[in-house]
Parts: sequence; C-alpha cells; structure tokens
Amino acid sequence: MCPETGARAGVVQTPHGAIETPMFMPVGTLGTVKAVAPRTLRAEVGAQIILGNTYHLYLRPGREVLRAAGGLHPFMRWDGPILTDSGGFQVFSLAGLRTLSEEGVTFRSHLDGSAHTFTPESVVDTQRDIGSDIMMVLDECPPATVDEAYARTSNARTVRWAHRAFAHLRSTAGPGGEGHYGHAQALFPIVQGAVYPDLRRESARALVDLDADGYAIGGLSVGEAPEVMYETVALTTPELPADRPRYLMGVGTPIDLIENTARGIDLFDCVMPTRNARTATLFTTEGQMNVRNAKWKADFSPLDPGLGAYHAQFSKSYLRHLTIADEPLFMEIASVVNLAFYVGLMKDARRAILEGRFPAWRREWAERVRRRL
Repeated sequence: MCPETGARAGVVQTPHGAIETPMFMPVGTLGTVKAVAPRTLRAEVGAQIILGNTYHLYLRPGREVLRAAGGLHPFMRWDGPILTDSGGFQVFSLAGLRTLSEEGVTFRSHLDGSAHTFTPESVVDTQRDIGSDIMMVLDECPPATVDEAYARTSNARTVRWAHRAFAHLRSTAGPGGEGHYGHAQALFPIVQGAVYPDLRRESARALVDLDADGYAIGGLSVGEAPEVMYETVALTTPELPADRPRYLMGVGTPIDLIENTARGIDLFDCVMPTRNARTATLFTTEGQMNVRNAKWKADFSPLDPGLGAYHAQFSKSYLRHLTIADEPLFMEIASVVNLAFYVGLMKDARRAILEGRFPAWRREWAERVRRRL
C-alpha cells in the first residue's frame, strides 16, 4: 500500500483465475466487448476480468439459453473471471417504465415492452444462471440531484435488499458455496447514499455486517462534479474492510481512475473506451485524439508506438481512412487501442505502487491529462 495515499496493490482470487489490482474491467454488456474477440482481450488488451450485465443478459439471450450453454464463460468462450452488474442501474434508468416497491422493481423491457420483475432473490438466481465469478446485489441507483430525504429512504431499502440477497444466496448455494456450474460465486453489496456523507458512512457500516467477499460503491459518476465523486470515495473506503476488494462502479475517465486508485479503489469499469471508439476518439500514451481530423490524412506514423499493442501500430492516416470510409475494421482497432490504454494505465499504477513511486507517478499523469487527455 502507498504510505502517502490510499492506493493499494493486491490480488483477488476467483475460480477462473487471479486478478491483480488495481484493474480496469472491459465492459461486455451482452456477453461481448464490442468489436473485440475474447482472445484479443486476453492476449493484446491484457484484460484479466470482464463485466457482463444481468439486465441485458436476462432479456437476451435469456436465462434458459445461458443455463443450457453451461453459463456465460463457455457461451462466449472466455475462460477468465467475469463480474456481473445486477442490472439495477439499467432498470432504474427506465423512467416511466418501472415501478418500485419493497418487494423489488417491476419494469417493461426496452426491447418489446414486456413486463418483468426483479427482486433481490431473482437477481441472484439470474446471476447463478450466468455463472459469473462476482455478482452484485440489486440496488437502487438514484441520480446525483436526489434530495437527502429520498436518498435516505432509498439507501435503507438498498441495505434491506442486500440482506435479503445474502440470505437467499446462503440458503441456496452448495456446501462449498457452489453455484450451478461447480464453482463458488462471490456476492458484493453496493454502498449507496448519493452525495450525502453521513448516508454513505451509514450505508457502508450496515453492509460491512454482511461479511462479504468484497464491496462495491455505486451511485457515482451520475451527474455530480468529479471533486464530489473523489470526496465521496475518500470518506467511504475507510469504512470498508481493508482486506476485501473495493469496486467503483461505472467510472470513468483516465484521471478518474488514477484519483480513485489513490483513494483505495481496486476495480473499475466504464463504457468510455468502446463508446469513444465509436466516435473516432482514441486514448493514446501521447494524449487523446480524434482520428477523423484532417491533419492525420497523410500522417503515416504509428498511432501509438508507446502502447505496444499490435493494433496501435497502424498509421494515423490508415485509421482516418478506415473511419471516413466507415469500414468495420476501424471499430476493432479503435476499441482494442482504447481498452489497451485503460488496462495498461492500471497496470502502470500497480507497478508504481509496488515500486514505491505512486505519488510521483500520479502527479506526472495528472499533469499529462491536464495538458492532453
């Protein structure tokens, strides 16, 4: 652990392999990281774990298909660890299409309008069918603008749901905690409380009683200023067990990853690398760039020789040609480059922590980000 900050380097053991932290998890919402094959994720991006989404996988291909396939690992041919979000964020984003109660949440599919219900217990069951190594409890993720009274009510319900989810898991798991496919599945509760410090502390303390294998922090990067996010993380992590992994959900920019690593976060995920790839915005070790810009038209230098990935060695001119011509290959190259940058950033952070130079490394990157990214 860094003696000047809260940054830590650890190892999370899962049935499908170890995860060296801090680590960024590529988002594979529907059982696929957009435009990137699992072999490429492992060999070139350097991903140790990926994330799937319970809401989307529940709707398609559906629990029956996943169960028949033996779970998501063989279905998508990924042999590494998988973490699944509970789908709560997606459900609560369906404004006007969902109804909340103490029992759970009833919602209408964004695909066909069909009605469905998620409860703390059914969300665990769905993730058992998926077979993920790390599961999330059902929670409510209110917007940053919610008032304190609602945040308190919402947070109390999320805590009750977490206790129900753990009770259900423990009553249905095998003698060694096994799920359907013979391996144990960890379940993380999610700290909520919006941007209210007292609620965040209350939430964390109530969830620590569950003695979970790890803890998630949700409800951030939903509209609040970055400084508020950092302050909220800084006051939450000391409330969580020091010997368990901490996962900050849905965050964020490169500087967000660095700053929250400094505050004791171990796992991150965000759609930004692949989403930005779709708009031709690339993250490189030399800075952020939009490869559609005309100045790259005859620039035959490698996109990012400092990254090391095969896909980063194509020329800027060639990548501009691909995106202007709307060639599908561009999405593969751009996605791999952005993901390799994010995963590499966290590997560099880990190395800096282990070598005792994290504070200097953090300052260097902060300055680089301010100048270019």
